[in-house]
Amino acid sequence: MNEWISQLSVLASIWLEDVWASPQQTAAHLAAAIAIALVLAGSLARTMTPLRWLAVGSNIGLMIYGALHPSPITFCIAAVLLPVNLYRAIEVTKLTRRVHRAEAAAQQAGLWLKPYMKAKKLKAGETLFSKGDLAEHLFLLVEGQMELVELGKVLEPGRIFGEIALFSPDRIRTSTVRCVTACTVLRIHDSTVRQLYYQDHAFGFHLIDLLASRLSDDVQRVQAQLREAKREILDRSQAQSQAPH
Repeated sequence: MNEWISQLSVLASIWLEDVWASPQQTAAHLAAAIAIALVLAGSLARTMTPLRWLAVGSNIGLMIYGALHPSPITFCIAAVLLPVNLYRAIEVTKLTRRVHRAEAAAQQAGLWLKPYMKAKKLKAGETLFSKGDLAEHLFLLVEGQMELVELGKVLEPGRIFGEIALFSPDRIRTSTVRCVTACTVLRIHDSTVRQLYYQDHAFGFHLIDLLASRLSDDVQRVQAQLREAKREILDRSQAQSQAPH
């Protein structure tokens, strides 16, 4: 065993001497070491963008090694993979930038939706839609205040609402919306909403944000109701246990 380790040490020393003796071989092996390090880093990457760019760097390092060592097979393999990884890296980077722009534009969705929407004026006390109605429109409140009757929640101007029922399986309204004051709303038909959803990334992100926010509110409301119901049951049971028999 010791003899085998000794032989390996001698071979490693000879190899290092050969590498350091030639600047070309030093550069070649340094490039190979960097390429291997980039491959290892790529195996730890959690997203596609850094993975692709690390692969590009690794391909370049292996091409340098293949040219200087020289190793024609290594050079050819890396040269074939480089344009593929470079194309994918640029493609993923552009997609990421489009996503970021869409997320930023989603914050202004209410503004650029207006050209697709029709105005409707309602009087105080008038109902826009009732619970159980078929959902056919998405709404943007422009002026006045509206109330979600079943929830006792007031909607303020600038609020987009009515989106959940459009994407639910039965497309049935789950709440009644009534005007607290005189109101002006903008409405957009379901078919237009779906076209914009498929065509415009910003609108798609905005709808996802809206749906996630509404569902989160619903979950919190249900949890609060369950906690309140548990307290009432506990208080009732304690009162019954303390009552004289």
